[in-house]
Amino acid sequence: MKSRPTRITAALAFALALLAAPPATAAPEPAPSFIPADFSPPTLVEGPGFKLVPLGPALATIDFDAYMSSIEHLQQTFTRSTAWPHAGITAAEAMQDMQTEQARFAGRKSFAYAVLTPDGRRERGCVYVYPSPVKGYDAVVRLWVTKAEYDAGFDAELYQWVQGWLKKDWPFRTVAYPGRSPDWARWDALVAQSKPAP
Repeated sequence: MKSRPTRITAALAFALALLAAPPATAAPEPAPSFIPADFSPPTLVEGPGFKLVPLGPALATIDFDAYMSSIEHLQQTFTRSTAWPHAGITAAEAMQDMQTEQARFAGRKSFAYAVLTPDGRRERGCVYVYPSPVKGYDAVVRLWVTKAEYDAGFDAELYQWVQGWLKKDWPFRTVAYPGRSPDWARWDALVAQSKPAP
């Protein structure tokens, strides 16, 4: 990607489309969050051998170190493209990405978490909770772990734990885990079907 790195989501694409639209005659009402107004997203969650905390500027360095250690692995398993991560990401771009994730969390638009070691010194992966572009799903959850953690079997462990966490602590009835449940082919078809006809 030629500009700063980003975890591309349907929500972000929608926001960019709104920015490109002609100015309205009156200020639009803010879009409702995909979580209830009385729900407080967790800001610290402890799991077996890890903890989740919201992504933000304080984690820019360890987040950068984690995904840059696994560029090819993440391009094949998480993004399915060479757009993110890539070798040309700068520290400034990484910091801007963290600021964006923090702002989206504060604005209740999406919720990005670092999966850290219990001492907080190393990032093992990330978990993202997004609004769903597909009817029938209350939310979309995606996650990744570094290549070393994947090879050690942590991806499967984290996925199982995250499913239980979402069922127990979040207000969603139906959650999509693209690339896992449903698989990529099915998910891509559902997203395509959800787009308005030209």
